Amino acid sequence: MDQILDFLIKNKAMIYMLVLSIFVGIEIISKVPAVLHTPLMSGANAIHGVVIVGAILVMGAAKEDDTLSLILGFIAVILGTLNVVGGFVVTDRMLEMFKKKAPAKKD
Repeated sequence: MDQILDFLIKNKAMIYMLVLSIFVGIEIISKVPAVLHTPLMSGANAIHGVVIVGAILVMGAAKEDDTLSLILGFIAVILGTLNVVGGFVVTDRMLEMFKKKAPAKKD
């Protein structure tokens, strides 16, 4: 229990920042019209490339005999990559919906 309290005291500023960012995020997302949710969320998924960088750093810092860190880092790289690619795919599909279609040619 003392370790938990010590951790909370040492990281008080980061915990305040996390809680504040959660409230600000909820407030901002609640004000966004429903039509824009998909493009905004797919763009946010692209920002998750930070997960890929973090996973690569974890894998790079892991010792050769630390199999758990290597496996978790590899899984994080795969899932982060899927998240980033999925975000771009969703964004592309949403943008295709708003393009004007070319009229069909008559022969």
